[in-house]
Amino acid sequence: MFEQSQYSGTLEEQYRLLHKQLDALLTGEEDLISHLANASALLNQFLKDINWVGFYLIKKEQLVLGPFQGLPACVRIPFGRGVCGTAIEKNQTLVVEDVHQFPGHIACDAASRSEIVIPIRKNGELIGVLDIDSPITNRFHAEEASLLENFVKILEKHLDSAS
Repeated sequence: MFEQSQYSGTLEEQYRLLHKQLDALLTGEEDLISHLANASALLNQFLKDINWVGFYLIKKEQLVLGPFQGLPACVRIPFGRGVCGTAIEKNQTLVVEDVHQFPGHIACDAASRSEIVIPIRKNGELIGVLDIDSPITNRFHAEEASLLENFVKILEKHLDSAS
């Protein structure tokens, strides 16, 4: 059903293929957890130099671990704590060049050096975040952040009809 792809071309061309793969993978399925699980697996296969990718979902005013790829992770994150909790509180994408310089960073994996967190919505309502960690300082840059935000928009389109 799904074969591992070799991504080539410019970063934008690679992401264009990734976005098409995500859309095809999620079309016809209506389960939210399945969408998040496949999205994290797809990103884990696509992204280079990462050590964790996954989702945290809002439950009772905190973030709770959802589908992910990587080592076991922190299960609960309060709003306003760490990069994920801060991204939820500010309702915006956060790109952190060096997590050890981020006030209140929660070290779920000591190998992580940089991180990007993107809020996720379902029918316009904030439901959680996509969290990606890298063992390399300054791994995520503005162009890739924008392309990952577009990935999330495609995911959100499918989440709107998911249960």
